[in-house]
Amino acid sequence: MREADTLHPALARYLDDAGSARGYPDLHDHLLALHRAGRLVVVDEPINKDTEMHPLVRWQYRGGIPEPERKAFLFTRPTDSNGRRYAGAVLVAGLAANREVYRIGFGRPLEDIGHTWVAAIAAPIPPRVVESAPCHDIVVTGEELDRDGAALDGLPVPISTPGFDNAPYLSAGHYITRDPDTGVQNVGNYRGQLKAPRRLGMNPSVELRAGIYAHWLKYKARGEPMPCAVVVGCPPAVSYASVQKMPEHLDEIAVAGALVGSSINVTRAKTVDLLVPAEAEFVIEGFIATDALEPEAPFGESHGYVNLQEYNAYMEVTAITRRRNPILTSFISQVTPSESSVIRKAAMEPMFLHHLRHGLSIRGVKRVAMHEPLTSLYAVLGIQFERGVPETEVWRALYGASTLHRFAGKWIVAVDEDIDPENADALFWAMSYRCQPQHDLRVLDHKDPGHGPKGPRDGGDTAAVLINAMLKGVFAPVALPRREYMENARAIWERLGLPALAPEAPWHGYELGHWPEALEQQARRAAASDYFKTGTELANQRRSDVAMNSPVAFAQTPEPGPT
Repeated sequence: MREADTLHPALARYLDDAGSARGYPDLHDHLLALHRAGRLVVVDEPINKDTEMHPLVRWQYRGGIPEPERKAFLFTRPTDSNGRRYAGAVLVAGLAANREVYRIGFGRPLEDIGHTWVAAIAAPIPPRVVESAPCHDIVVTGEELDRDGAALDGLPVPISTPGFDNAPYLSAGHYITRDPDTGVQNVGNYRGQLKAPRRLGMNPSVELRAGIYAHWLKYKARGEPMPCAVVVGCPPAVSYASVQKMPEHLDEIAVAGALVGSSINVTRAKTVDLLVPAEAEFVIEGFIATDALEPEAPFGESHGYVNLQEYNAYMEVTAITRRRNPILTSFISQVTPSESSVIRKAAMEPMFLHHLRHGLSIRGVKRVAMHEPLTSLYAVLGIQFERGVPETEVWRALYGASTLHRFAGKWIVAVDEDIDPENADALFWAMSYRCQPQHDLRVLDHKDPGHGPKGPRDGGDTAAVLINAMLKGVFAPVALPRREYMENARAIWERLGLPALAPEAPWHGYELGHWPEALEQQARRAAASDYFKTGTELANQRRSDVAMNSPVAFAQTPEPGPT
């Protein structure tokens, strides 16, 4: 049977040019790969983009569905509350519904993603300029933009947070601008409010290293509007590069080329002097005003709260170009976990690890985990260490992690290698029993709050709390049955046909340095149902010169930590 015979008819028309010769996949190739992997849900019925689309996909993040079971959704018949029909399809959660979807788009095993990012940032591959490009299959400029449905009003942009957002917003809009002094382009992902058929709002999430904001200030100083092209749907590598924090001198399209090992095809935009990905799905061209700002938002944000209205820039649209069968991408963001948190987590964790291991040469760091559920990655960081790391290295890592990004790391916790830093329960366990706050906690004032609600005190200024929650000595074993007993019990569980297990660490007991041989012998006797012999021995050790709860001393054995 040919593969085409197994495709959903509504999906087939978006794969008409999948597999075209180039050194990297575009979005149509990615769609086919998702289909082949069983990771794509095709919804071929009218779905209201303003009230139904994002809530439908949101359920896989708020409905108790395990992360590995989340999928990408392709909506082939988007509509709105007025019954308007739109050209093209909408792909939601298509780039990072989970880590497997991200891996498919990235094209490499998960374990290779970290060093691939580091290598790509170190050695970008410049793009290749082409004259003919799919993104120019259909071009609308000038007065043609004033026809009904020919401009922004013809794009099937969903409302992300129905009931709170005041318009559809681009959530996967990649804004391309150029530094007027150096000529280096920047690609950043920012929200964009559809305000009128020819007016697009924008919010650069003002921060020191946001390239678009630095460019805007330069154009403002010149008294000129800023040329801009907004890409909505493009080769996955470009999307992955556009959402990451990079040095401002880098062109994200060149970094995307290094991710895939091949120059990304770019072409000249029609009405602005910028290069855009040749395989883009939609390109919105125009000029961002620098002489005035206007209210923008409310919009639900990834920190989990609605961002209320504020003054931001806007763009006057001069052209909209698109592919013949376009796919508009929309990120599921807002409350985490979400698509936007997965897409950032997969790259940022390895980059934190690289910063500590190689940038600061800190010994013994095994892993950095950014807590995801509800905290949007940036608030809670866990750093896992090998056993026996000097305390000086632990504190160097805690301080170092707090400085990589000005806004990341409100709570930074160091843990031992037996603690899963991605498991909040395990972090709290370590903080509760391996940490004495009066000795193991530092507060760094004047931390920038970054992305998120700002507190009413200190002008919104916040702080970073560094916590050393590692073992400070030997401890008694973890109070769970030894591994062999748990494994044996699991075999019985499965034989009885009980519900499938998903072990959560710690799921068996293990030693942490203090376990005298005498107590090991007593435990072996108990497991052999010979515990009365131990009772006889204990009766022979009676004393009248000790207080209740006095520890029993064992020869040549270090004193334990708290038990």
